[in-house]
Parts: sequence; C-alpha cells; structure tokens
Amino acid sequence: MGILGGGIAVAALYPHDGRRDMTGADNQRYLGAGVLYCRRPDGVPQKAAAAWLIGDPSLVVLNAHNFRNRRMETTREVSDCFFQIGGRNHVFESGSLRLGTPPDARSLHITDDWAILRLAIPVAGLLPQPVPDASDLPTGTAERPVVMVSPGGHENYRGPSSLEICFVRQIDPPSEDEIRRVRHDCNDGFGGSGSGLFDETGRLLAMQSASLSMNARRPFDIEFHYGSALLFEGDLLKAIREEIVAIAGTTRVTR
Repeated sequence: MGILGGGIAVAALYPHDGRRDMTGADNQRYLGAGVLYCRRPDGVPQKAAAAWLIGDPSLVVLNAHNFRNRRMETTREVSDCFFQIGGRNHVFESGSLRLGTPPDARSLHITDDWAILRLAIPVAGLLPQPVPDASDLPTGTAERPVVMVSPGGHENYRGPSSLEICFVRQIDPPSEDEIRRVRHDCNDGFGGSGSGLFDETGRLLAMQSASLSMNARRPFDIEFHYGSALLFEGDLLKAIREEIVAIAGTTRVTR
C-alpha cells in the first residue's frame, strides 16, 4: 500500500494495478454509468457503490448488498439513498426495490447479489446502457480480456472514478437462477461494488459483487484470491426486461 500526497492511501488486490481515471470519452462509451449515494447517520451523503441506468431512463441496476447484508438483514433504507448520473441527483421511487434473492432467502450469494430500482423521475438528456445479455459466453476456464468500469471509484484509489483493462479467468457453472459467477483479476476496492465488466467492443457482461482478501496485493489465484462478478443473464436479465415492459405500460396509462 502506498501513500500519495494529501494522505490518500492507494492499494490494489494484485501486484499490478492498471487503473486510471475515467475520461469524458469513457463516459460516452460506457453509457448509464452512475453512482449510488447514501446518507450517513448524521445526514451527510457519501458514495456507496457503482450503479447503472439500464434499458430505460427510469431503471437502475446495482448490488443487493447495498441494502442487505449476508444474512439478509436490512442495512440501509432506499429512502436514505439516491442515484447520481451526469452530475445530477435522482431519487428512487418508493417501494420499487426488487431483490435478486427469493422471498424466503436467509443469505445473500454472489449470483443473487443484484437489485433493481425505479427512479421517481426518468433521467433526461442521457442514454441508458443497452440491455445486456451475456448468456452466450461459455462456462469454463479462459483468459478473456475485459474492462472494469468503476464510476464511483474506490476508497483506495486517488481519482473519483476508474477504469482498468484486466481478465476474466473463469466462468463458473450456473446457479439455480441461471446466473453464473465470473472470477477475474480486476483490481477492486471498497466502494467499487457494482462496477461493470465490459468486453473490448463496449458490451456490458457482468457486475462486480465482491473480492477476496481486499487490498492483499497477492497474485491472482483461481481458488483463493480473485474478484467475483455476476453475469447479466438468467433471472437478472429476465427481471430487467420485465421492468422495462412494466414501465412502458405505466407510461402509456398515465399519458
């Protein structure tokens, strides 16, 4: 771990660290990149995680663990949070939280660590990320280049956002909800949850969920030291498509 001027600590998961600040061109390439902000007990808002405007100007996809812990206990209320994109803040529609876990779930796992929220007012002037579909990717071990896009940055990174070229090393077999876990060697950090993994064409493949041994600076290990993301497929993809249809129906009724 190193220290930059001003006392900011910079660390990484692996000995290499190729992260750099996102630029305006990156924001135009990786559409829908936003940040979840949540208020501390004293009322001060702070960055919580990355979040994505996907498929519709009203639809936000992010990690479930922003609101639930591993035992499915509530850690934050949606009303204490808001979505920031393009420098503007957007509040969530009350009661719109949809979690990737079954209603009777007692624990939160990587492949159901997703949540969907609707915005009270659609984002104007910005395009959402096209609906992703990673179901064509083969299961198994392979070295696939990706770009990790972290619009919220990390607590251990000097810039407000980051981007890094790294590799997917393995795609695990699907879970019961037909979503597969990705093991990768991208450098993550606290606050980087929800970061997007894109292929070289700019296609969104997966969403970061967790990493083992945060900031350990050890070599990648397929069993003991890797980052975990979930692919956009299965129940997550189905839920996104269902929400888009529901939003369209609501819009027609209210016009």
